[in-house]
Amino acid sequence: MSKSPVSYKRHRFPRAVTAHAVWLYFRFPLSLRLVEEMLLERGIMVSYETIRCWAKKFGPDYAARLRRKPPNPDDIWHLDEVVVMIGGRKHWLWRAVDQDGYGLHEIVQTRRNAKAARRLLIRLMKKQGCQPKRIVTDTLRSYGAARRQLMPTVEHRSHKGLNNRAENSHLPLRKRERVMQRFRSPGGLQRFVSIFSAVRNLFVPARSRHSAFNIHLHRLAAMAHWKGVAGIAA
Repeated sequence: MSKSPVSYKRHRFPRAVTAHAVWLYFRFPLSLRLVEEMLLERGIMVSYETIRCWAKKFGPDYAARLRRKPPNPDDIWHLDEVVVMIGGRKHWLWRAVDQDGYGLHEIVQTRRNAKAARRLLIRLMKKQGCQPKRIVTDTLRSYGAARRQLMPTVEHRSHKGLNNRAENSHLPLRKRERVMQRFRSPGGLQRFVSIFSAVRNLFVPARSRHSAFNIHLHRLAAMAHWKGVAGIAA
């Protein structure tokens, strides 16, 4: 069943302005104040707090409507976790990407153990609807324990040098973390990274060789899809 269009009721700015501001914020390493300045250059006077409200209200709605890559049992899941400091406490962002660098799932947790790894795998299997051909991780033993419980027949390769794909997937978020001067709460991090990854999945081509022309076509198609999702397609 198709979802109903995004509702912009009781918002005085045109939907194109709202969607463009949200796109700028989640697509590029920009602070809310920089997005405000970029809109001002176009003659649109809107406060950064309004942009924050738009990102919080419309971001999850847009992300839920963005197309997702169909699950494939031949996919290879690369799993990794990275520490994020929130309010002086360590939290762990657990992430899974496939062989093309496509973000599959992220979950913020307070622990770095087998229980946390198991929760990531459970959510992944529920979301993907199938098990992968192989999982690739670093040498953290928690992955092996969780894999043996949940998917004992799936091949597991554990080696620090094999997991660069998952480790590199953290870099764009690290840039945003610096721009945003860290995250304020675990819920805020979870909400942001879910939207951020969905937008990035749409606009960044798969990790394979493409010509400049094909990359250009990919971005044009992604922008057209984004406008359709936001309800501003021509």
